[in-house]
Order: sequence, then C-alpha cells, then structure tokens
Amino acid sequence: MSTAHDNGAGDRPNGNGSDDQNEEMHGLLAEFETPGALVAAARKVKNAGYTEFDCYSPFPVHGIDPAMGIQRTKLPLVIFAGGLTGLFLGTLMQWWMNAYNWPWNVAGKPTWSIPANVPISYETTILLSVLTTFFGMWAANKLPQVWHPFFRLDRFAKVTDDGFFLGVEASDKRFELEQTKQLLVAAGATHVEECYVDARPEARNVPKWIWAAMTIMTMLALIPVALVFKARATKSPDPHYHVFSDMDYQPKAKSDQAFAEFADGRANRGELPGTVARGHLKADDAYYRGLANGEWITGLPAQLEVTPALVDRGQERYNIYCAPCHGYDGAGQGIIPARVAGIGGAWPARNLTDPKAGVIQMRNGQLFNTISNGFNSMMGYASQIPVEDRWAIVLYVRALQRSQNAAESELPAGHQVR
Repeated sequence: MSTAHDNGAGDRPNGNGSDDQNEEMHGLLAEFETPGALVAAARKVKNAGYTEFDCYSPFPVHGIDPAMGIQRTKLPLVIFAGGLTGLFLGTLMQWWMNAYNWPWNVAGKPTWSIPANVPISYETTILLSVLTTFFGMWAANKLPQVWHPFFRLDRFAKVTDDGFFLGVEASDKRFELEQTKQLLVAAGATHVEECYVDARPEARNVPKWIWAAMTIMTMLALIPVALVFKARATKSPDPHYHVFSDMDYQPKAKSDQAFAEFADGRANRGELPGTVARGHLKADDAYYRGLANGEWITGLPAQLEVTPALVDRGQERYNIYCAPCHGYDGAGQGIIPARVAGIGGAWPARNLTDPKAGVIQMRNGQLFNTISNGFNSMMGYASQIPVEDRWAIVLYVRALQRSQNAAESELPAGHQVR
C-alpha cells in the first residue's frame, strides 16, 4: 500500500497537510481492486460511523446501496404525489372552464361528465409525473454538478475504465486524516490519496466569460418573445413570415380567394345551371324524395327489403339522431326537452307514438321528407343521414308505433296487452 497526495498539477509531499496555504482538504480517495472489495470497504466505512462518503465505479455494482446504508429512494412517492396533482389540476381546469366559467349546452349533453374529461386529465397526470421525475431526480442527486474535487486527481480517471474508488469527505464529523487512512487501508485499499481544493473565494467564482456568454444567450432568447408581443400589439399589411410552409401554401384556388383565370375573378364557380354531377341524378322520386306521381308513398321504395337487419339499423340511427328530442320510446320526452324544462324553458318534441299527435297518420313518404328536410324547429338530417338509413328510421318509427298501439286481437296466443 502506498499513500500519495497529487492534485493533478504537480507533486506534493506526503503528510497531513498541503504546501499551499490557499488549499484545504476535501477528503481521501481510496482505490480497490475488485467490486467485491469496494462493497466490503463501503460496509466497513459505514459501520465505523461515516456518513459523508461515496463509491465510484465504471458500472453499477450489485449490493453497493445496502453496504453504504443508502435507504430506498422516496422519489416514487414524490412522483405519485406529482401525478395526483396533475390529475387534480387537469380535472379542476376542465370543470372550471366547461361547467362553471363557460357552460355550454351541446345537444342536451351534461356540462360536466367524467368520461369526456378523462383524456385531458390523463395527459396532465403524465405531464406532472414526468416533470416531477426529471426535476426530482436532479434535486435528489444534487445535480447538476459539472465538477468535483476528485477530478483533480489523475488516478481518478480510471473510474470510467477499470477503477473502483471510495471517497471520504473531510466534512464528515468522524473524519480524522490518519485514522481515516488506517481504516481505508484496513478495508483493503491498494492506494489512498489526499485531495485538496483551492479555498480562495475567487477561485470558486464562475469565470467572467461564462457570465458574459450566459447574459448574451439570455438576451438573444428574449428577442422572439419581444417579437411576439410586438406582433400582438401592432398591425401590418404584410403577410406573416412562414418558415415552414407545410401544406398552407399550394398552387390551387381556394373558394374565398380571387382567381384571375375567370372573367369575374372568382375562384368559387358554383354549380353550372342544368348540369348534374355524375352519379347524383337521383331520378327515383320514391327513393330519394318519398314521392310517387306527386303524392307521398305509403309503403317503402322498391329497392328496400324489410329485414330484421334493416330494423336494427333504423333503431341504431334513431337512438343517435332522434332519441335526444323524441326519447327512446318516441314519446317526445328526450333528454333535451327534459333539460330545457329544468331551466324554465320549453322545447316541444312531437310524440311519435300517440295517435292524437298525427305522426301515425303520416304516410311513409311524408315521414321520410320530415327526416330529410325538417319541420318547424326540427332541422333536416339529409346531409348527415344517408337515404337508406332515413328509410330505416321510418321503418323503426313504425315499429315503435305498432308496439305501443297494438290491439289485443293482434297479439299471439297466450299474450295480452298491459
């Protein structure tokens, strides 16, 4: 075993102190031959009562944490708390925006619903968890630490290759130079080296050129922010700068732009009179308009075959588009009328199954036309529901009416009207 004191810049005498009065001892660095020897030494140093020490190796060493007395990290609990905070803030933000500060009735839907807010709450949970993990890890490990006193020792460079080191800091309350050296030697150290740092305050100051570079970078970083505020507060006839054009600017004419190729200068040409787009002639009045010889048809168009699948399709489309107003049973008590009534208003929806309401007396063609083009306050759904699906809804409405107005004589044997 040998002891030496080398700061990486020149030779120093062995002993208890430094030959430079401006330097103070940081601690002792001991080298060991194997990972097992490092683990055993860490256990001895911990059992001797030292707390300000650390182990350095080129790769993770199994068992080093319990040997050093390192407790299980509390970072998972901190991350969990961060995730809960993100979940709470994300949910609170959406509730405040949608249900409190700016409630908006969309098709009778509730202003606050947990399923609708799960995606954003999930994202804020992940965001806060990630930020807590990143900054919590840095704080727990006292990072960033771009320099360490042991970097002054040439021997410490082996730690990235094949060196195993244990460093004891002089700030430890049990540190005493010779006694600590003897402990490290007894623990199996092959080399023990003293480490000193420059104690002068000016030696630990950040170099002026670094401050200058940081100042310049900060000022440059503020320029985009200043330009953004300037753009928000001023007006200009010039177009915006577009660094990445993506698909915003293409060689095409948009409907709301001028286009010099035509005499009127309009890009939107509209429909040409007397022309029909290919495949859109819609000459079958019965199928597309519910008419035959100018009268509403009573049955269904010839193209449609009444099947259980068509009825099921009509029920599905009815529940999506019609039930919010007319209700699932067709009685006109859907969620929208109920909600409007709850706030003191009125939203009349016709009862589709009551003979007195007049819908039962409508011919199928007229009912199809009402679904397509609307009636009174009801909007038309021709642009949203395909033709065949509109006829399927007609078929399902007839099934609703029949189910609620059937005579007892029409029932199979063994059944009765309730």
